[in-house]
Amino acid sequence: MSSLTIYPDATPGQPLGTYTELDAIRRELNAIGVRFERVDASILLPEGASQDDVLAAYKHVVDAEKAKHGYNTVDVARIKPDNPNAAQARLKFLSEHTHSEDEERVMVEGSGCFYLHAQDRVYQVVCTRGDLISVPEGMRHWFDMGPRPDFAAIRFFIRPDGWVGNFTGDGIADRFPRYET
Repeated sequence: MSSLTIYPDATPGQPLGTYTELDAIRRELNAIGVRFERVDASILLPEGASQDDVLAAYKHVVDAEKAKHGYNTVDVARIKPDNPNAAQARLKFLSEHTHSEDEERVMVEGSGCFYLHAQDRVYQVVCTRGDLISVPEGMRHWFDMGPRPDFAAIRFFIRPDGWVGNFTGDGIADRFPRYET
């Protein structure tokens, strides 16, 4: 289930609120400039589906987002629990970073967790199948796929290098609860 927990950035052990209803999640994230929506992600992906297979299955979502927001670069991040590089992949995104353009993801399989650092708060957003999240350019954030990652996300950018993370060097991510699937 999708959820949002908001913490003060200085006291991660004291959540300010938790939300599970779509309208409440959308309202809270919209207040910090984050777009959160639900899309049709009902197509089940076969084991071993390639990036091209995922993009073909979700062509209706890809085409709609490209037309609506001008995205030119679309790819798929898909990691399964038996991936021998899962632990390394998890560590790669566990540090706070920003991007030079909006970062949009559509979760089409499994789940993952975005942590958004804005206005002296951390917004922990668990995204599940059908969630679309668009993190604004320059927003500090990190992503946790969990200890046994099992997800597929379609990623959208304007430029091919838009996905490159600019790491802040702040150790804030180490102070917040990790995503445990």
